[in-house]
Amino acid sequence: MATTTQQKPAEKKEKRAKKDNPMRKITIEKLCINICVGESGERLHRAAKVLDALCRQTPVYSKARFTVRSFGIRRNEQIAVHCTLRGPRARDVLDKALKVKEYELIEDNFSEAGNFGFGIKEHIDLGLKYDPTIGIYGMDIYCVLGRKGYRVARRKKKTAKVGHSHRVTREDAMNWFKTEFEGIILKKK
Repeated sequence: MATTTQQKPAEKKEKRAKKDNPMRKITIEKLCINICVGESGERLHRAAKVLDALCRQTPVYSKARFTVRSFGIRRNEQIAVHCTLRGPRARDVLDKALKVKEYELIEDNFSEAGNFGFGIKEHIDLGLKYDPTIGIYGMDIYCVLGRKGYRVARRKKKTAKVGHSHRVTREDAMNWFKTEFEGIILKKK
């Protein structure tokens, strides 16, 4: 009889432990912001200035992987700039970007791996001043979510797999977005 009374509180502890476990807390691993201009030259440098003003760090130039004659792009030509943000700065920029979208995302914005991304049509909506010499640029924003302990899969020595129960799923990401930003997820139109 003593064993049955001991088992019931243990079951309750397990359910509570999953919610309170600090290792299960979902965080923003990184925020990737990309502006693809489609050509090298002055327009690309102006897009880099926009990213520099938004992220407060130097952006990286991306090259074309192959030649596309119809677009006038040659292989290894610089056609885009991107920036990767981590920590509190990533949180601030994501908050600004979601404010532009009015905290509304579509279900299809979320991937099966528990990440999400969306686009913004005008950078001036993020609070940057309009400069006629620079122009207006749109950008893609992609947020990678993770939990503590994901490093085991990426480290150099003694790499291991992250278990299925510890991975961030699409539903986890949607619930995190709803609770963290009080966001609204719309059905596909």
